[in-house]
Amino acid sequence: MQQIIGKIKSTIFQSDTGFFVGTFRIKETPTEELQELVNKTITITGLLLEPNEEEVFELTGIYQKHERYGYQFQFQSYDKKIPEGKDAIVDFLASPLIKGCGVKTARQIVETLGEKTLELIKENQANLLLVPGMTAKKASNIYLSVLAHSRIDDMLVTLRAKGFTMQEATKLAKIYQDKTLVFLEENIYFFKEYISFEKLDRIFLETHDPLDETRILECIIEAMERRSTSSGDTYSYLEEIKDALKTYFKILMLDEDLESALKVLEEKERIIKEDEKIFLIDYYQMETDIAHILGRKLTYPKKELQKFSSKLEELENLLGVKYNKEQQEAIKSALENPISIISGGPGTGKTTIVHAITKMFIELYHLSPIDINSTIALVAPTGRAAKKLAMSTHLPAMTIHRYLKWNKDTNDFGVNEDNKNYHKLIIVDETSMIDTYLFSSLLKGTLESAQIILVGDTFQLPSVGAGLILNDLVSSNLFAYTSLETIYRQSENSYIPYLAKEIKEHQLDSSFKEKKDDYNFITCESKQIKELLKQIIEKSIEKGLKVDDIQVLVPMYKGENGIDNLNVVLQELFNPKTLEKKEISYFDVVYREQDKVLQLVNNPDCNVYNGDIGYITAIKEIEGKKGVDVFIDFDGNQVVYAKEDLNNIKHAYAITIHKSQGSEFPHVILPVSKNYYKMLYNKLIYTGVSRAKKSLVIIGEENSFLLAISNDYSTNRKTNLLSKLLNCVKS
Repeated sequence: MQQIIGKIKSTIFQSDTGFFVGTFRIKETPTEELQELVNKTITITGLLLEPNEEEVFELTGIYQKHERYGYQFQFQSYDKKIPEGKDAIVDFLASPLIKGCGVKTARQIVETLGEKTLELIKENQANLLLVPGMTAKKASNIYLSVLAHSRIDDMLVTLRAKGFTMQEATKLAKIYQDKTLVFLEENIYFFKEYISFEKLDRIFLETHDPLDETRILECIIEAMERRSTSSGDTYSYLEEIKDALKTYFKILMLDEDLESALKVLEEKERIIKEDEKIFLIDYYQMETDIAHILGRKLTYPKKELQKFSSKLEELENLLGVKYNKEQQEAIKSALENPISIISGGPGTGKTTIVHAITKMFIELYHLSPIDINSTIALVAPTGRAAKKLAMSTHLPAMTIHRYLKWNKDTNDFGVNEDNKNYHKLIIVDETSMIDTYLFSSLLKGTLESAQIILVGDTFQLPSVGAGLILNDLVSSNLFAYTSLETIYRQSENSYIPYLAKEIKEHQLDSSFKEKKDDYNFITCESKQIKELLKQIIEKSIEKGLKVDDIQVLVPMYKGENGIDNLNVVLQELFNPKTLEKKEISYFDVVYREQDKVLQLVNNPDCNVYNGDIGYITAIKEIEGKKGVDVFIDFDGNQVVYAKEDLNNIKHAYAITIHKSQGSEFPHVILPVSKNYYKMLYNKLIYTGVSRAKKSLVIIGEENSFLLAISNDYSTNRKTNLLSKLLNCVKS
């Protein structure tokens, strides 16, 4: 790491969470390669609190060239240099940082108190009264200014002594300010929104008993949150909480002790109990909010559509399509009702209907091109789903997170109940992927009078987060609902949409073994999957198919036929090592130029989201340091990754079926093996099959495939939204 010492000259940017960009005048540096920068001004970036231009900072980090912004010193930590020597202390006291102290007073203070002036002032305000001519009021102003100046420094020292990194300490101090040390003392677990629970627990246990009441209560809350994340449930039962405490924290509790602790949490309004159901307050409130907002929407009258039939006929002539009866009903219902739902499997025409709805809405309300963007919003849970929605409607579409202006630092939405968007029609695609939190946030951020059209497939995998939104809304029978059943053939011998329907209905017949125009099931043993996959890819490449034409979908990461192993094989087939291609190793994974990669987390600042697929376009050495930047192109959006950011990506030659949701791929290869036994269930296979657009090849064991089709284990999520919806309507 490199170090520079100097003063801030100007602030270019500073975020609410403390990220700082500014100019910095270097006075000295112990780093030999930076000596030429002494007495020069450079750009610096990093987390910094109170960037006062009067103070001297020592920054530790790396001076490197940013692709877009040029050379910057990116600092990971900093220290404020305490003024040393009488002249430096006089300069500090006479600076604008200290209220009521000019140069003359500053010199008198230092002459009286000496080299330890600052320590003596902080130690006791009365020490200032030793200075000739000092008044009590002036002493108080100087004392309070010195304390205020050192407050943040002392706070950072305390946090770092506890075990927090400089970045963590800076973030906490910026967010919680004067309350930081109060929370640190009273309940360190309050920081878990920004610091991992494991780290907070580790720090807490250094000075507290494992059975301390504060820890027990926080572990109960954390166990319930982890249960909801892993199971998708929005509430738990007592026995489930007991098991989660044992699993996650090795805490064994008797029923009566757990019930007593839950009573305390209920009094603190952190949980709510209804009969045997135990809710985290957030999930309870989110389901309540959804039910109330949708209940109020149902009070809005249906819209009268003038000359719908003739306008639809005109649209059919314009687009060269003919809508069947159920499609016509779906279009009409969506345009009439305040909230409507359209569900259907692959090949049933959801895309065609959404296009028709937008066209009809524009025609009915005579929207100009300018009006369209301010009136219609098209959103989806993932970037790829949003792109597919935009392509099918020829209108702009975006992720829900982007629509709601998500701030990744604070995990808040800029669009909310106090700052709503004003679109009149909102079409939400891939609704089965939306969890309780995201749906609640979307409803709060939109006008109550807005028409909402939810499009999805009730039989696909449920959301990763807790909830079962689409299914609960359909089950309530409260909303206009169209289920699309008719499948449109792509060719006489096409089979993919019919296979998906048979899987869903548990009516698979023997034709799944037969080769079709768009389908093939190749039987092999688990140990043969890797070799067979290689042969299929090699033949596909010979036929002219490219890497972005083919997607391998796999149920899990680990194991002989898991994603991690298969990606190594597939990388060598699609993107073999050459002298021309640069590489970078990240732990045991080698990334090289032209690799296909998957984004694993949302990053709204770079407009790249969880599930987006891109290609590494360049791996470049960074001038002035040992390291490289990795450039990844996501459909024309280039994002730069430092080596430490590579934990946010994975190779994407093979990806999980979960990550494929919201996407379609021309050609899908789906291995099915007894090795995946934990993940072999109906909805997973159905979702994988329904991702294929032009062709599907299943390879593996016939028995494993049949076992998966018969296994419905994923359908047992516990939510309370359906009950709340029905109660809301009754009241």
